[in-house]
Amino acid sequence: MGLLTRERTALVVVDVQESFRPYTSFDGVASACAKLVQAARILEVPALVSEQYPKGLGHTAPEVGITDEPLVEKTMFSAARADGFDLGGREQAIVCGIETHVCVSQTVHDLLAEGVEVHVPADAVGSRHEIDYERGLERMQRAGAIISTVEAALFELLARAGTPEFKAVQKLIL
Repeated sequence: MGLLTRERTALVVVDVQESFRPYTSFDGVASACAKLVQAARILEVPALVSEQYPKGLGHTAPEVGITDEPLVEKTMFSAARADGFDLGGREQAIVCGIETHVCVSQTVHDLLAEGVEVHVPADAVGSRHEIDYERGLERMQRAGAIISTVEAALFELLARAGTPEFKAVQKLIL
């Protein structure tokens, strides 16, 4: 396992949907996911978005800022098992979204089983209950995922200061 690199990484945004808005963690997760999406565009890191049963749970919250990122609709919990899920051959993935212990966790476990190095920013995932959030992170880490933060992931992708990309991404996190 190593540091994230732009050439090897994809961003996976899991189920940051309207039905989850009542969760205490929702606003923070949506904001963190939005930073990751914007930074992915700046750094030319491919991103894809999943939505769990959007007819019932609604679509991705507008504040996440999805525009032309590929969208995968699913009814299974793991986004990695959904039709149309494709990391484009990338060997690393940053996985963020809702819920830490269900769809995020199952996506992470499937990606790890496929040999993908997975990074989970703890500040960009959430669950309805704190214990589910904590145990979800714990299980993913024990399975081999790297638990970090949005800022840590973005600085790894940047690798250096003083570039136009650095200045643009820095504005997102400060």
